[in-house]
Amino acid sequence: MDTLKFETDAELPGLATITLNRPDKLNAINSRMHAELQEVCAQLRNDSRTRVVIFTGAGRAFSAGADLKDIASLKTADSNPLELRRLAGTGNQTSAAIEALDQVTIGAVNGLAIGGAIVFLSAMDLRLAAESVWFSIPEIDLDIPLTWNALPRLMRELGPARTKELVMTGERFSVHDALRWGFLNQVTADDALEKAARALAAKLLSKDPLSLALTKSTTRALANLMVPDEPTHSDREYLMFARLLAARKDSTPPASSQ
Repeated sequence: MDTLKFETDAELPGLATITLNRPDKLNAINSRMHAELQEVCAQLRNDSRTRVVIFTGAGRAFSAGADLKDIASLKTADSNPLELRRLAGTGNQTSAAIEALDQVTIGAVNGLAIGGAIVFLSAMDLRLAAESVWFSIPEIDLDIPLTWNALPRLMRELGPARTKELVMTGERFSVHDALRWGFLNQVTADDALEKAARALAAKLLSKDPLSLALTKSTTRALANLMVPDEPTHSDREYLMFARLLAARKDSTPPASSQ
């Protein structure tokens, strides 16, 4: 794979790790990464040996969010609108694929997590972060709405008022904020993140497999009641139109100063 590493664990049978692997780009999420994440999730759906999956990032970041070069490629006004619409829905599909996994998912956050990376994390079951990590949701400052079915998930995890504050202001928040608000389960020293994630995985793997699986499926069903698809059925249209408007704005000549 070009943008991911997928590794099974020899010391902890039943554990797999997915590493976002574009370290030179701070693991920015491009169309290739979306495709590979969806492919891995499809493979895991038929994998009864893997019971826990850790998601983390290579290098200095978990992920800087959506790749701005990909966003720029969607601003071409003469592009096929149906292709634009398809591409604009990719983030929703990837987030749904992560959330639909039968395995217990653990987000192990290093460095930073921005925008779409936070959406991915909100689709996971448990979340740990290193102490120096920071988060932000800057989509409005980029003149695009927050999509990928993010708002219902964030409202589920953070509550309505906090979600509105973070999405509307785009302000950074720390791991200690995220822990206090219930978005994180645990904060670790920077050099202890991997150890802590593996320790949590080992604890989960020590449980009865069927009981753990039933608990996961039940909590996922409850989550689906809290985060239905219908409220965000127009996510891809909102995103597509925002990008087309931005392209039109960029191409409009400045007004005369006469």
